[in-house]
Amino acid sequence: MKTKWSAAIIVLAAAIICGHAPEAFPSSSRADEILRKIDDMWRGKSSHAKLMMRVKTANYTRSLGMEAWSKGKEKTLVRIISPIKEKGTATLKSGTEIYTYLPKTDRTIRLTSGMMMGSWMGSHFTNDDLVKESRLTDDYETRITFEGRRDGKEMMEFTLIPKPEAAVVWGKIVLLTEIDGENYIPVREDFFDEDGAPVRRMTFSDVKMFGGRKMPAIQRVTPSGKPDEYTELFYEELQFDMPLGDAFFSISELRR
Repeated sequence: MKTKWSAAIIVLAAAIICGHAPEAFPSSSRADEILRKIDDMWRGKSSHAKLMMRVKTANYTRSLGMEAWSKGKEKTLVRIISPIKEKGTATLKSGTEIYTYLPKTDRTIRLTSGMMMGSWMGSHFTNDDLVKESRLTDDYETRITFEGRRDGKEMMEFTLIPKPEAAVVWGKIVLLTEIDGENYIPVREDFFDEDGAPVRRMTFSDVKMFGGRKMPAIQRVTPSGKPDEYTELFYEELQFDMPLGDAFFSISELRR
């Protein structure tokens, strides 16, 4: 799930930090290669995860147990397994389409374009986060903007600026990773709007081995200006590259 889903990345050029419109720059082939490696770490050819999502806002706190499957970057199915009152609620992503199944009313809803920036399951993730799971290198010009020791660890920072033709929400993304041997472990990812203002921060922690891959078990997204609010994902199990047919990511499977 990248977001899972969608997974996240950031770094800013000084001009952008100062609030100027971002300027495109040619991608670094080395940055592209490393970012594709990070993307593959999360995605695999397919995946199956069991996880918890905890949401804290000014008005409520909620926890959901979930099971999620993905195939490539186009297909994702997420099913709520707890609490009982939410059990069976499911979300299907197939290409650029998103469907939600509500078992209480036995209704399947296809999300319209006007609903894409709405909250997903009351969290700080949006429905658009589920759709925008293409590789970052497809939509952004990338550059390594820091490489060296920081906080006693070997770090590498990437700044991503949208390509002119890319239909993306973010004006800039900055991703900080820790270099651990041949692994690049995400540490922090900051997202900025088109005016260079920070919108949200994603942090990664509790690095563990999942399916032979070393990766963070906890992701937290915090909206800018609301330090007491957050959404956390806790990965309990995560497997990769199991056989999953296209039929698994269907409306009939969504309603099961």
